[in-house]
Amino acid sequence: MSFRAIEWIDDDACLRLIDQKALPTEIRYLDHATPAEIAAAIEDMTVRGAPAIGVAAAFGMVTAALKGLDLAVSDRVLRASRPTAVNLFWALDRMKTVWAAAATAPNMADRLLAEARAIEAEDIEVNRAISRHAMTVVPEGEVTFYHHCNTGSLATVGLGTALGIIRTAHESGRRTFAYLDETRPRLQGSKLSSFELMQYGVPHAIVVDGASAHVMRTRKVDMVVVGCDRVAANGDTANKIGTYNLALAAADNGVPFYVAAPTSTIDLSTQTGDDIEIEERSAAEVVEIGNTRSAPENAPVFNPAFDVTPARLITGIITERGIVRAPFADGLARLLKR
Repeated sequence: MSFRAIEWIDDDACLRLIDQKALPTEIRYLDHATPAEIAAAIEDMTVRGAPAIGVAAAFGMVTAALKGLDLAVSDRVLRASRPTAVNLFWALDRMKTVWAAAATAPNMADRLLAEARAIEAEDIEVNRAISRHAMTVVPEGEVTFYHHCNTGSLATVGLGTALGIIRTAHESGRRTFAYLDETRPRLQGSKLSSFELMQYGVPHAIVVDGASAHVMRTRKVDMVVVGCDRVAANGDTANKIGTYNLALAAADNGVPFYVAAPTSTIDLSTQTGDDIEIEERSAAEVVEIGNTRSAPENAPVFNPAFDVTPARLITGIITERGIVRAPFADGLARLLKR
């Protein structure tokens, strides 16, 4: 890869993030040395993708310890940055287990850094394992995918989840092609996923979000693969807005719909998708494209950043421990007991 989304810099005691807002036209890195700076980077989507923001938050707690900041306050600042992706809270809970057990330990920063590095290393292996399990359901020979948003190396610290599956299929020798939703309103599909697949040499085409049903009805599509930000106990899945529409189109056209989900995104304390808090973002994301106004001044806007795909529309949830199929409530509970 010619880029790295997230990297801890020991010499400068800071977290270096690729500025995803500048892609695809510029590869620019920004250094963040406090929890507030990292929380702001998560909130404004300098860094995005459920696994990546979890890792970023973990390193945010390292910066707090290095600067002698109140760890409980820093934890609250980071938790408030994004509400929907459970990885954020999962990673901070792991860090809290470390600092709450011995908050006054003289080597607290070292302890927290070790845990953050462990979370980072686990994410890399989790990505690889998801792709290994996915290859058992990806057709041999020729395969055409449909993908939404961005779930690759920009959304993780390694291979990626759903986009990692596409990359792995390509690198395994399959004749691979991918349709990428542009993913309004922030265009993560056209800006980020296409950027990544061009880096890897994967043939693909960007399509507008509303083209999914038409593409699946008139073109050969073997499977939809998407990521997720939270999986409820019953298998309902929160992901980038537009995923639910895509699942409906897939169901109507008989196309298998798979969710790539690290077990850290499975939240058994959330019973159904109705219990997932859906983040709402700025109206500017909808009414402006770049610096160009695309709607009348003062036009009302509703801008949910995520939607929930009901479990009944999901063919399988691909995790690092295997693929879970319906009935999801039983399968997910068994999976997490392993």
